[in-house]
Amino acid sequence: MSRQSVIRLEDYKPFSHPVSTVHLTFHLDPEATRVRAEIAFGVGTGDLRLDGVDLDLLSATIDGVPVTPICDEDGLTVAAADLPDGPFTWVAETRIDPARNTTLEGLYHRRDLFITQCEAEGFRRITYFPDRPDVMAVYTVRIEGDMPVLLSNGDLTGSGPGWAEWHDPWRKPSYLFALVAGDLRSVEDSFTTMSGRDVTLKIWVRDGDRGRCAYAMDALKRAMKWDEDTYGLEYDLDLFQIVAVDDFNAGAMENKGLNVFNSKYVLASPETATDADFDGVESVIAHEYFHNWTGNRITCRDWFQLSLKEGLTVFRDQCFSADMRSAPVKRIEDVLRLRAGQFREDAGPLAHPVRPESYVEINNFYTATVYEKGAELIRMLREIVGQDAYDAALKLYFERHDGQACTIEDWLSVFQDATGHDLSQFRRWYHQAGTPRLTVEDRFEEGETILTFRQTTPPTPGQPDKQPVPIPIRWGLLDDKGEVANGMFLLSEAEQEVRVKTAARTVPSVLRGFSAPVILEQKGQPGDAGVRLARDTDAFNRWEAGRTLALDVLAGDGDPAPWLDGVCAVLNDQTLDPALRALILSLPTQEGIAQEIALRDETVDPDLVHVRHQSLEEALTSRLGADAMRISRAIRPTGDYSPDGQAPGQRALANRLLSLAARRETDLAREALAQASNMTDRLAALAPLIRAGQAEAELAAFHAEWSGTDLVIDKWFAMQTSLAPAHEALDVAQRLQNHEDFTWTVPNRFRALVGGLISNTAAFHRADGAGYVWLADWLLKVDKRNPMLAARMSAAFETWRRYDEGRQKLILDQLERIASADGLSRDTGEMVGRMRARA
Repeated sequence: MSRQSVIRLEDYKPFSHPVSTVHLTFHLDPEATRVRAEIAFGVGTGDLRLDGVDLDLLSATIDGVPVTPICDEDGLTVAAADLPDGPFTWVAETRIDPARNTTLEGLYHRRDLFITQCEAEGFRRITYFPDRPDVMAVYTVRIEGDMPVLLSNGDLTGSGPGWAEWHDPWRKPSYLFALVAGDLRSVEDSFTTMSGRDVTLKIWVRDGDRGRCAYAMDALKRAMKWDEDTYGLEYDLDLFQIVAVDDFNAGAMENKGLNVFNSKYVLASPETATDADFDGVESVIAHEYFHNWTGNRITCRDWFQLSLKEGLTVFRDQCFSADMRSAPVKRIEDVLRLRAGQFREDAGPLAHPVRPESYVEINNFYTATVYEKGAELIRMLREIVGQDAYDAALKLYFERHDGQACTIEDWLSVFQDATGHDLSQFRRWYHQAGTPRLTVEDRFEEGETILTFRQTTPPTPGQPDKQPVPIPIRWGLLDDKGEVANGMFLLSEAEQEVRVKTAARTVPSVLRGFSAPVILEQKGQPGDAGVRLARDTDAFNRWEAGRTLALDVLAGDGDPAPWLDGVCAVLNDQTLDPALRALILSLPTQEGIAQEIALRDETVDPDLVHVRHQSLEEALTSRLGADAMRISRAIRPTGDYSPDGQAPGQRALANRLLSLAARRETDLAREALAQASNMTDRLAALAPLIRAGQAEAELAAFHAEWSGTDLVIDKWFAMQTSLAPAHEALDVAQRLQNHEDFTWTVPNRFRALVGGLISNTAAFHRADGAGYVWLADWLLKVDKRNPMLAARMSAAFETWRRYDEGRQKLILDQLERIASADGLSRDTGEMVGRMRARA
């Protein structure tokens, strides 16, 4: 039996035989691990079909009687006639080869560590099992091996030389199973819950890394406290553990009681990590901890419901970070991430609904749409029903569905029951792909300001016709003195009006706080954006106004003077958060400019985008003159480094100004580099030198100092390919791929080098197509070893329709080349097939 080519939501059926308990025994060996699985099945109907991939079945019994199931490449089947009439116990022993498992799914062995990654379908690489999220059971695990540390889910119930036993009392699906074994060291702390229980906290790392765990531990304790204070959710085991590993496809995994993390999101110190790294550690630590309830205690019925756990948990971690830091700045950063990833996804051949209807490979649907847009849907629900009603709905959700595998319908039914709101139209947000376009026109008539809102959603693959969705719109009206009115309006039709009594024409401030994930097109009067930039009381829309003015210039339509006037005024406004000033002072990325041009239905010329971007940077440099370095030096924090409070924003603003000043005088960057006392400032000082092609000595010194510190050397690779001059970047990448420290089999290192070049827009989209060929070469090589990584990196080609016919053909040639390769994985095959299809 071969795996179904397309999995469809409409075909869902519950598993044939319920599972109550799972007992696993591991005899660990890098090349021949033996796994004994004892599974208690309840009364069921039909054949017993168990998933299994790359397993060597040594024996199988049912109630102690040997059986010979029918095995195939995707699992095994025991005919109904060979099953008992009542409950039964299945025992199977399998042999696996963790050292040869290069997919980094299931159980694998890397750098003397045994590691598991079971989401979404990795458990089937460990033993035969119904590997699906709606099959939930209580797990007991015994691990035998000569490693000093043997970890699994739950609480430790026994241990001795060469063995350890673990028990997780909470029912969970197989994707939440975890095992890590090897030579590790722990950092320990404790947390007292709101009911007075003491929870032991452990972070496990390699020898030598314990000094970089303090911030992760602090973030964990703050997340635990926040979840109690905000949601009333208390941790439910006596032990919570995190393991940091280097070889990991994802950022982290929320396995019950034993979170496995990419070391990038655990290890941080001022000397080795940037402000952005500390922010990432805090966010990801919180995200995975919050999954304990929104993902683990309540999980997904099937993988089509993935956003049920991921969208909700992303929203929760966003709110946590907003409470820990500057809420307006956090909101802007979240929207930047949404637009860069999800809007791009929605606009191309990879567009899909938050809840897809079908898939070939589930790994391909861990996307910005499921995560980031899914979070925006939760935010909109809160906006529509209000904070108190949202809190009541979440309380009911945990009461009603604790211990269950649920659906989006369950989630929305809770909201309807708790709040009385009819959410039948809101369901369209989950079913329709694409980003709605919201237009607003304003006019003043007889003492009224009239705002006319219209919504449309362009066709996406498989969905040519779109219906209106409910769009919550927070708005305000501005005059010369400030704000004269504000409110919230729910646009539910294709066109609706809002009327407000005013004395004269006002400037609308619409979609405040980015209250819905839409593309806003304002048809106002010249100068409106300048008014919002100068006087808007909503921080998000103040930043958005500056971005709008900059995009008009960068897309070829605007005069730079209003943007320059506005951002310089903001720079000198001491009442504003320095982090917000840094964001307003920053230009949209070249990818963001390309996206804006594409939205205007114009062909994107990456070379012209690059030229315009550099020209506006130069214009700002000229306008600021000596003020850039004067303000940079004045605002830069002094004293001991702190990743919290005002310091990161002050560094962001100081380093933005340094980047401008160093365009004219690179010695300013060298001076800043010599004075830098933390990694944030060091990289900020290096960046102008790399952009200028004058960093050879500084990069050599940096490498010599940090050789052997993997996460720092990842930065060394990434900044060279991402920041090198466009005409040199591919040559730099080709040289670095032969460097002794470049290990393409390690996902972090591969993403650093290759992802860096992809982000260097003009370099990747060279007119001769050399960047496309280079990436395709790598994808074909990586796909044979790590299909998940190759598939995700292939998304660099998804925007091919934006460009001129020459570049389109060059990209399509590479997609065809990849698609025709022998032995192409399902992961990469599905991605390439969707990109090749014409909408």
